[in-house]
Amino acid sequence: MCDDVLIVVHTSAPRRVFAVWTLLGLGVTILYLAVAHPPENLGLRVVQIGLGLVVLWLTDRLRRATRTTLELTETQLRSGSGELLADVAQIEAIDRGIFALKPSNGFVLRLSHKAPRRWEPGMWWRAGRRIGVGGVASASQTKAMAGILSTIIAKRG
Repeated sequence: MCDDVLIVVHTSAPRRVFAVWTLLGLGVTILYLAVAHPPENLGLRVVQIGLGLVVLWLTDRLRRATRTTLELTETQLRSGSGELLADVAQIEAIDRGIFALKPSNGFVLRLSHKAPRRWEPGMWWRAGRRIGVGGVASASQTKAMAGILSTIIAKRG
């Protein structure tokens, strides 16, 4: 088997901008309300400030995660930085149906072995034996990647 990249999934620029600005706006709004119109209860104010800071932290995580790409080779699915998401040999099934618990414009892979939890907001997540790909990723590219993976799984089958 060769290690040539079969398909690369990039983020959709409009979706990325919309997602980052929406989260940024939410975080700033929560912090503004905590400062400009603070609740009388000090505990609630602390929770509000904490929530605003968490949303801003998630905004930065999303911004960083969506700068990278996902690459599919004949042997592995990996991020553009080289981090291995899954070996293709471990993929048992792919679910891209309407009622699947999957990211927007994406799909879910079911693996034969458990893998450590990991989350790159807007691009992919991994929990146990499942990997979700999608979010702000380009819909046409994730659809093509799912099709290629389905073909590889069918050939193995």
